[in-house]
Amino acid sequence: MTHPALPSKLPTVGTTIFTVMSQLAADHSAINLSQGFPSFDPPDALLDRFSHHLRHGANQYAPMPGAPELALAVADKIERMHAHRPNPSSELTICTGATEGMFCVITAVVEAGDEVIVFDPAYDAYEPAVELAGGVTRHVPMALCDGEFQPDWQRLADTLSPKTRLLVLNFPHNPTGAVMTDADLDTLAELLQDTNVLIAADEVYEHILFDGTAMASVLAHEALRDRSFAISSFGKTLHATGWKIGYVAAPAALTAAFRKIHQFSTFAVNTPAQRAIADFLETDADFVPQLADFYQRKRDLFVELLSASRLKLSPTRSTFFQVVDYSAISDAPDTEVAKRWTVEHGVASIPLSVFCATPMSGRRLRFCFAKDDKTLERAAEILSRL
Repeated sequence: MTHPALPSKLPTVGTTIFTVMSQLAADHSAINLSQGFPSFDPPDALLDRFSHHLRHGANQYAPMPGAPELALAVADKIERMHAHRPNPSSELTICTGATEGMFCVITAVVEAGDEVIVFDPAYDAYEPAVELAGGVTRHVPMALCDGEFQPDWQRLADTLSPKTRLLVLNFPHNPTGAVMTDADLDTLAELLQDTNVLIAADEVYEHILFDGTAMASVLAHEALRDRSFAISSFGKTLHATGWKIGYVAAPAALTAAFRKIHQFSTFAVNTPAQRAIADFLETDADFVPQLADFYQRKRDLFVELLSASRLKLSPTRSTFFQVVDYSAISDAPDTEVAKRWTVEHGVASIPLSVFCATPMSGRRLRFCFAKDDKTLERAAEILSRL
């Protein structure tokens, strides 16, 4: 029987670069520094609590908004960090990872013809969700100053229009590691003060900032908080990306709109994982504050190991990704170099150009250093021979 071709609602979208590069790494037994996942397990205490709840009645549906004890723990965490306490029952929703959270935010607020602004390089999950919602994505290239990326507020001002419905912020920024400051948030608030633009703030790396840099969150900014969805991920915070547990914090009216989509997207999130995380945040309160130091040591090690290479870099300011400039080694496009180095040299990375709507100057790759030290040492040894 011959079936007619099924038209795609995303005709220009192929397989995500993360799947492509991870599969290529597996096919060629390469060191996978492409996809952003740790090579180490979550804390033993967290795993113990997960095991406990698996065996003590936590195997049925959780409430649609999330387990109350986890929402309470998240509210406590936000209050400690940002001197603002969201209402756990009406302003916090536990979701199936930050990706589902972002998808539901976009679906809830974007209608046909609405414009959504993203900063390039932009994480690749945003635009497909906008397209499915009938919206149009407007790309604002970030500025590059002394080798570091930063938001270009003038370009944003020039892009804002009466059609702008949503601005997606991703800071700490994947893939570049750029950060925002409180002054940046003040500037943004001025740009948006006479508009109805909402904000989807992807803050999944909120606890992974280096060199004493403070997290500048929309949740801590009164003028922005009322128009913002703040999205985060326990996968990044607790070395448990495979658990796919995140949360969305937003004012009650925005949360109500979000939950109308969330309830039909995933309805409820993994119950034992939610309860385990709630327990862990209460009993191991020192883990999260130490996360920045943990990853800064790995960043510093990776940067030091690459000092013998021909790669040029500025130590990343956040996340667990390091961007490198390979122009001293090759003039080839980054997509070609990323694949060639995976196949021929055994180290996989992510090309930055795939995150940009228009060509980006320079030759850059992104490497994930959320790996054990031996893995980083082996990868750096190979890269230093190029």
